[in-house]
Amino acid sequence: MTILATPLLAGVALALVAPAPAHAGPAQRTLKAVSERAGSLELTTSDGKYVLTAYSDRVVQTTFIATDDQPAPPSHAVVAAPQAVRTTLRQNAKRIEYATAGIVVTISRAPFQIAYSYQGRPLVVERGGYQKGADGESVDFTLDADEALFGGGARALGMNRRGHRLQLYNKAHYAYESRSELLNYTMPLVLSSKRYMIHFDNATAGWLDLDQQHRNVLRYESGGGRKTYQVIAGARWEELFDSYTALTGRQPLPPRWALGNFASRFGYHSEDEARATVARFAAEDIPLDAIVFDLYWFGKEIQGSMGNLAFDREAFPHPEGMIGDFAKAGVKTVLITEPFVLTTSQRWQDAVTHKALATNASGAPYTYDFYFGNTGLVDIFSDAGRSWLWDTYRRLHQMGVRGWWGDLGEPEVHPADLLHATGTANQVHNIYGHAWAGLIAEGYRKEFPKERPFILMRAGYSGSQRFGLIPWSGDVNRSWGGLQPQPEIALQMGMQGLAYMHSDLGGFVGPTLDDELYARWLQYGVFQPVFRPHAQEEVPSEPVYRAPRALALAREAIKLRYALLPYNYTLAFENSRTGMPLMRPLMMEEPDNVRLRTLSATYLWGRELLVTPILAAGVRQQQVVFPATASWFDFYTGQRHAGGGSELVPVVDEHIPVFVRAGAFLPMAPPMASTDAYTGSELTLRYYHDRAVKASAGQLYDDDGHTAQAWEQGQFELLKFASESADGTLSIRVASAPGAAYRGPARAITLEVHNVEAAPDAVLLDGGPVATAWDPARKVLSCTLTLAAGATRTVRIINKESKHD
Repeated sequence: MTILATPLLAGVALALVAPAPAHAGPAQRTLKAVSERAGSLELTTSDGKYVLTAYSDRVVQTTFIATDDQPAPPSHAVVAAPQAVRTTLRQNAKRIEYATAGIVVTISRAPFQIAYSYQGRPLVVERGGYQKGADGESVDFTLDADEALFGGGARALGMNRRGHRLQLYNKAHYAYESRSELLNYTMPLVLSSKRYMIHFDNATAGWLDLDQQHRNVLRYESGGGRKTYQVIAGARWEELFDSYTALTGRQPLPPRWALGNFASRFGYHSEDEARATVARFAAEDIPLDAIVFDLYWFGKEIQGSMGNLAFDREAFPHPEGMIGDFAKAGVKTVLITEPFVLTTSQRWQDAVTHKALATNASGAPYTYDFYFGNTGLVDIFSDAGRSWLWDTYRRLHQMGVRGWWGDLGEPEVHPADLLHATGTANQVHNIYGHAWAGLIAEGYRKEFPKERPFILMRAGYSGSQRFGLIPWSGDVNRSWGGLQPQPEIALQMGMQGLAYMHSDLGGFVGPTLDDELYARWLQYGVFQPVFRPHAQEEVPSEPVYRAPRALALAREAIKLRYALLPYNYTLAFENSRTGMPLMRPLMMEEPDNVRLRTLSATYLWGRELLVTPILAAGVRQQQVVFPATASWFDFYTGQRHAGGGSELVPVVDEHIPVFVRAGAFLPMAPPMASTDAYTGSELTLRYYHDRAVKASAGQLYDDDGHTAQAWEQGQFELLKFASESADGTLSIRVASAPGAAYRGPARAITLEVHNVEAAPDAVLLDGGPVATAWDPARKVLSCTLTLAAGATRTVRIINKESKHD
């Protein structure tokens, strides 16, 4: 939810749209001395000192401390400590070479210049170092003429963001559509098609110029703060994501219910309305895992009550009972909270008394007007402010609330002369949502250490994923134009560590009633991280209040979402261990395919599913790009498509085009009313056989769905899948690898082998006969097996004439 910016932001906006600073630093920075210390290289220059630190073989940090600077303040993004990396140092009269096993840093003595390469592959060159200008500080890098650039946070600009100058100041864009230059998440992070990243480790408001002047120059500009950046490199994209999230923190595994269906709108006005909505989902046979309460839970009107942070007992007379009843039905309660405390709210004086608010220069609470009323702002950076806000979360958690929505946390209106405990508004603006999510995550670690928090936040920063922050793409217009950039936004943010970026499904802004748009947006939502329809209430966001045809299409999409729960939960697990995004651009499959660098219209959901959303009205044929790394099978019809080209495929109302990689294992679940009903004791395991695939592997991760650090505590089970195809025999192995503390059920697994052209001569389970069924129309062979924890089962499909190929 967003309200349009007020004139109070005018001063901030003017300060941030100043032209790029002219270089006014030393005319010629000269290198005076070089010294190597444990884990770092120090370069003394004519105007300060550079410190190069190897964090790993793929990550090197560079910090400049000018002669008149204090030492660099702590990072808000980096949490890893430098590893014990073996480095080498070589020098001659012209240059210095500082190298790990991967990254080599070459420093030219005159003119002073730093160049980076990875395993013999040149990456990028810093041109002359940090410079001071009239409006701040900047550093330039030389780019190759043909490299594509990604990053900078959440934007709607097209996948290749080269040629844009990006403002680094988190700000809502109300009712945006196909293009938005500035949204709620701005991140000082650049990714290159050459497979390196540069993270500018400074939270201060600034700019990221991605060669706007077409001079092959990348420039980072800030109004002050840390002069530190990290270069991260790898041979593959997967290595970049692994290294960056190791540096800034991994996303913890969310509660399993976060992957289910949400009921959400702006908003539920009463307990009766909320109860009726939850009941209607059950009546319409639509699974449901959460209900989200927008701001009416604490006030009857939009204006005047923000900051109450307690249920309005007239509209919600029995919130404890309501929350408890929902929980019994498998539905978790999520509440919106905002950082603004209005002077008219019931808790204004309490916030003042506890010194919870940001201040003016005289130390009094800073108050100002914005859409919701006259307000103060919680100082999320002060101990008093954090304690006051956490007390609210603790109280509501005791009531049974299980999820938190942090809205307006850019903050939406943040006057430049407002002061926080750790700095000015501009210095901390971009990390307000980051610190807010950190507060909740820290509170859970201390007081509810066995629980996984659900933290939905509209703004954040580099590394916010480590708090379990779940971002969304802001107040998008309810239109086809609003739908069109959503894959791009999610793909880009996944590449930047925030893998749960998602949209208000159906669109948020405006009274648009378009059932085709609604169905297509929800069908896309099946294959993006969080399934949460949400909108202004003039037109219902919940499928149970839509026309029969829209309701039927929504039900089908939501049930597919639940059927994919084992696969999706495994993606979440893999992200928590390696930083791999859930949504992945096709350029990851073919990094050197220039055409794929700009493509977001088709993407990968995990490794195995290829998805092409329908982003326009009336589409009956859709162009689909099939990566050359595999053949692909239509998820619905089984038709095989060769990789390495694109095809026009027919489009139907019931679903969007989805394809499965040849050789993929796809675990699926039976129907359920909510994820609480999921036990994993019954599974369908699809295997997509293809003659070109001689061997393949997959896995399924499972735990109880709610215990924090289940993996670290050994409270999990991995099912490992493998196939081998040779001499007319296809062997499929399913093995259970439980953690040391796991006590799980025996599993009944229905194995479906797709693309079996003819009935086989024999099918054996662990060497003995097994009952099978072969569907010649679908070309699917199936059998059922049981799997105990720690056991291994092998199915062999034998056709002496290789007819199954």
